[in-house]
Amino acid sequence: MVVDRGLIALTGKLEVSGDIPPELLGKPLLLASNHIGNLDPMVLIAACRKMGVNPRFMLAGGLLDAPIMGPALKACGHLRVDRRSANAGEAMHRAVEALQKGGDPIAVYPEGKISLDPGLWPERGKTGVARMALGGGIPVIPISQWGAHEAVYWGNLSVGGWKDFLPYLTSWLRAVRKRPTFKVHFGKPVELSDLKAETMGDARRAHERIMIAITEGLAPLRLDEPDLPRFHDPTRPTTGASPWRPA
Repeated sequence: MVVDRGLIALTGKLEVSGDIPPELLGKPLLLASNHIGNLDPMVLIAACRKMGVNPRFMLAGGLLDAPIMGPALKACGHLRVDRRSANAGEAMHRAVEALQKGGDPIAVYPEGKISLDPGLWPERGKTGVARMALGGGIPVIPISQWGAHEAVYWGNLSVGGWKDFLPYLTSWLRAVRKRPTFKVHFGKPVELSDLKAETMGDARRAHERIMIAITEGLAPLRLDEPDLPRFHDPTRPTTGASPWRPA
């Protein structure tokens, strides 16, 4: 948290709107956010700090296996999920159990990856977050982010050497000079009380409500960029498509 606070203050300006209802603080809670760039987890942590919560993330196994950073992330309580493996469902079950035992909320990305939609609107995503919410009876706060994509390039699928790392470093140094604005909005809890984990189709319905809530919170953050982002990232492929983009 200390490193994060300094990094975000150095990189740009943070604007946070909305809130987390006081009655949900200290209780099991899922924070579901859109995913727009490599720095947005750090921006989200800084925004959550302003809300008085310290989120844990569900992270890809590769991050937790990395030298130096991996042990640090584990020590901070972040949870492992290997999305392409057979134990992804087990990881979600462990996350629900961790939430029900109390402690900090878990931050999740329903999209599962940085959006590749040309307009950076949320991609379709998967129902994992919705199934966690319904299976554990856990409230979901939709979080919308904009601006973090201007701080660090999408970069490469893998970093095998110094040259692969350069896009991240050069784009971050540019952000330090330009100081982009990081906007984060905490929406109202998503209404899921009429849906059940065991009812066929309800996980998909819950997922749709979560994604729509995230998108509704995102639109006001980017009123002057309704179509394409003003900032162009030459490293980000635009191969995705968003079904949630406002008409």
